[in-house]
Parts: sequence; structure tokens; C-alpha cells
Amino acid sequence: MSDRTLWRMMLVLGVIGLGIASYLTVVHYTGLVVLCAAKGNPCAQVQSSVYSSVFGIPVALLGLIGYVLIVASLLAPPRELTRAATLGITLFGWVFSGYLTYREVFTLKEICEWCVSSAILMTLLFIAAVVRYWRGDSLLSADGSLSGELSGELSGGTSPAAS
Repeated sequence: MSDRTLWRMMLVLGVIGLGIASYLTVVHYTGLVVLCAAKGNPCAQVQSSVYSSVFGIPVALLGLIGYVLIVASLLAPPRELTRAATLGITLFGWVFSGYLTYREVFTLKEICEWCVSSAILMTLLFIAAVVRYWRGDSLLSADGSLSGELSGELSGGTSPAAS
């Protein structure tokens, strides 16, 4: 997979996660009933459980902040520091999602499809962030500027490499 494809995939996954977390945050603050395909609406039960907030902050809002940070780190110029930031944020999100999934399955004995979707996205983002970090500076040219491939992508144009 090319660096460009990996970056695009991560950006798409981050935006999807942003959408899910935004929806769950709106549901939390407006008091709407969360949409859930499963019988008995386990999503609503999970959303109203003691595990749906940390120090009074809704988990949905924490997820929203996490996805905003992931997308922002992907849109920042690709340097070792920004790749490390993406890796760190996704690692934290993956571990936190794992904890919440554990609580869903073993404590609440309910499965929220929104939460599982977010956990899957975070797992994929973490794996991709590891690959992206491992590859290193392949997105940078010798002078430290963006390679033509990603430079055109970030500016909205097409690059010579894409032609």
C-alpha cells in the first residue's frame, strides 16, 4: 500500500469515527434515544451506564475529541513528531476502547453497535498509525518538504506522482 493510500485510508477512518462520536455526543447532550438495530436497544443501556462518563465527562465527548486530534494530526505536515502524535493518540484510543469493550461485554453484558464500530475504527487507525510511523520519512523529500505525492493531496490539487 502506498503512503498516499495509507494516509487517505486513515483520514477516511478518522472522519467516519468523527461522525460516530459526533452523533453519540449530540445524543448525550440532547437526551435523544440512541438509534440501535439490536432488540432492547443495548446502545441506550450502555450510553446511560456508569461507564458512559469519566470524571463527569461523557465518553462520547472524549471520543469526539480523540477523533478530532487524530484527523488534525493527519492533516498536519508529515514529520516524525506528527506521526508519533498520531501513533500516541491512536494507541490511547485503542487501549481505552478495549477497556470500554471489556466493560460492555463482561460487566454490562450489553453490546452497543456504535461503540463496537468505534472500537473497530480505532483498532484499524492504530494499526495504520504503527505502519505509517514505522515507514518513517518516506513522505518527505530530501530537503524535508512534503513529497510531491502528498503535497498535491494536502493542497487539493493533483500531484505529478498521481498523474
